[in-house]
Amino acid sequence: MKILIVEDEELAAGRLAQMIKKAVPDALISGPLDSVSETVKHLNSGAAYDLIFMDIQLADGKSFSVFEQCKILTPVIFTTAYDEFALQAFEHNSIDYLLKPVNQEKLNAALDKFKKLKEYFGADDSNARIYEIIKSLHLPGKPTYKDRFLVSKGDSMVPIRIGEIACFFAEEKAVFLLTHDNKRHLIPHTIDELSEKLDPKLFFRVNRQYILSAESVRTVYNHFNFKLKVELKADPRAEILVSRSKTSSFKAWMNGEML
Repeated sequence: MKILIVEDEELAAGRLAQMIKKAVPDALISGPLDSVSETVKHLNSGAAYDLIFMDIQLADGKSFSVFEQCKILTPVIFTTAYDEFALQAFEHNSIDYLLKPVNQEKLNAALDKFKKLKEYFGADDSNARIYEIIKSLHLPGKPTYKDRFLVSKGDSMVPIRIGEIACFFAEEKAVFLLTHDNKRHLIPHTIDELSEKLDPKLFFRVNRQYILSAESVRTVYNHFNFKLKVELKADPRAEILVSRSKTSSFKAWMNGEML
């Protein structure tokens, strides 16, 4: 099996190669390539692989732009520290999406998925056929997201439209939504579940506890240890910190850039 690693962190690339070798001892591993430009040049030269492991954030930009500059039929397993790129990853040949630090068990499962696809198609052109299947899975269109929540209010229930919501937050094993007029409502969802149900253009998960709407942000401050501190319009007293690993993607999101 010929495998290419696209990764701009040398230690992460070395660790990934060791894990792949452990799972597939006879794998022929190339790379790492650490930039979009280098990857495009390499793939356009005619280099062919059975599988590509690709980090999303490379030295000169996001690896998604590689797909805009060359045609890739090879299945891709994305590796990244940013969970908010999952939906976009599956629009680009992705058969799996591994969050860093990648562990051996999840890597093995991703490789098993790839092997089963290869075994199913079986022919020499199986990568092209896998590519067609992957693309067809995305033909139905954009994912749908929640546009309102039904919440309890005394003895009754009322709908809260998505545009009325400033943020979602976890507190003492419960999850609440906070409206722009600073009213909180208990909801029967976890933060993880909400991350999948909310439109990423409108909401961003800044840490394990908070998911913010863009309209809720009053001010963003630089904070200790390269983190960011966010002040909300609805509740300016709240101390909301953006995880260090998400600061760059949060800034891009606040700047209206597509993730």
